[in-house]
Amino acid sequence: MSPPKNPLKSPLKSLIDEPSVPPTPRRYFIETWGCQMNELDTQRMAGQLMQQGLLPIQDPKDADVILLNSCSVREKAENKVYSRLGKYRRFKKRREDLLIGLCGCVAQQEGERALRRVSDLDFVLGPARVGELRQVLEKVRSGRRVVATGFPEERAYEFDTIERDGTYKGMVTIIEGCNKRCTFCIVPTTRGPERCRPFEEVLGEVRHLLELGFVEIELLGQTVNHWRDPHRDLDFADLLDAAARLPGLKRLRFMTSYPRDFTSRMVEQFAHHENICPFLHLPVQSGSDRVLRRMGRGYEVGAYRELIASLVRARPDIALSTDIIVGFPGETEEEFRQTLELVEEVRYSSIFAFKYSPRPGTAAPRLGEAVDDAVASRRLQELFAIQSEIQRELNEVLVGQTREILVTGLGKHPGTQTGRTSCHRVVNFTCGDSPHALGTLTSVVIEKALPHSLIALPSSAPSVGVSAKPRNASLPVVQ
Repeated sequence: MSPPKNPLKSPLKSLIDEPSVPPTPRRYFIETWGCQMNELDTQRMAGQLMQQGLLPIQDPKDADVILLNSCSVREKAENKVYSRLGKYRRFKKRREDLLIGLCGCVAQQEGERALRRVSDLDFVLGPARVGELRQVLEKVRSGRRVVATGFPEERAYEFDTIERDGTYKGMVTIIEGCNKRCTFCIVPTTRGPERCRPFEEVLGEVRHLLELGFVEIELLGQTVNHWRDPHRDLDFADLLDAAARLPGLKRLRFMTSYPRDFTSRMVEQFAHHENICPFLHLPVQSGSDRVLRRMGRGYEVGAYRELIASLVRARPDIALSTDIIVGFPGETEEEFRQTLELVEEVRYSSIFAFKYSPRPGTAAPRLGEAVDDAVASRRLQELFAIQSEIQRELNEVLVGQTREILVTGLGKHPGTQTGRTSCHRVVNFTCGDSPHALGTLTSVVIEKALPHSLIALPSSAPSVGVSAKPRNASLPVVQ
């Protein structure tokens, strides 16, 4: 007769006693360069990855999927991208299952050439194909290298899956691509022709964001005010009016607007709705009619001035920002002086100014003699010096005023936070031991003005609104 089995040695007992080890979660890392459109594309891709069980991580060397969401607006963007891909591909030496994808505008620009140049690059995903990330990853995991570029008629756009990583502002794309042919711009090549999202679909996404707790919404597009409903006779003025009337919407912003497409009906919306923020980004690019013609902008400085005047009449407290290119091919010193005159006349609250950068496939390099780089650099610094003084003077007017700000983050020093006024100025304020939740509207008293920001103290007014609760916000960032 065989002896009884020792229960402590039984396979079942050993399984019970052995501590369970949770599986290591798969993780993703996305590096984003460029505009708000790229930021939102990153949020769209993050949502698709999280639906597949991947979590965000801050260190790319520990990621299972690395995405580089690129911008090609400035010169040498491709070199920066390939340099970064060279860094990421080294991680594959110890993690063969790591997937690396090039996304964004450089992806559309480079296409299959990127796969040939970087042997460890798994896929290329253009901005018009962002909604197909899940399908692309399935193909890659089956052993294929994938190029998904171009501009399909039907595009996936599931706004309820977007991973909204901003806790204070909800961004909504209303128009993709651009039909303009500015001679310096590569966007029509990388983002494709204009495609407008339907009126009800846009409003549905705005309502969705308001239900999540966002109190500020920003409508996005390369030429946002050129939006037209694809099914009905509705334009951007109608969309602004409808969105501004939605319950719970405290602030409504939009960018980027094209001067030639800004109609009187759109201007009127600033006067009709207080929750349309008194801020407008209206790129002029140059103060010279001759330069504007060579840029292919389709308007003259006089018409731009008239538009500014009508906006100020509709909303006297409006703050304006703009884009300016310095050193466009053939730009003379007198033409540059005309730009300075316009800047001093309009008195922008901020500007985004750059030296001209030739982009592949654009016409500008053929339209005039290149401006010496040292001359362009000197002009840019002169522009910045004038603008800095204008901003300081404009900000000083606000000292002593009580302003409502939207809390956007923590400050650099303990007991401080940052926020933005409705006119889009940065405010650093003291919060003490009771910081406000991000996305909360609170009142502060402006104490000091700097050229690029304001310093404030809290007022006695209570906080208004609630902190936004973005989708999946409770999921941790894996360190």
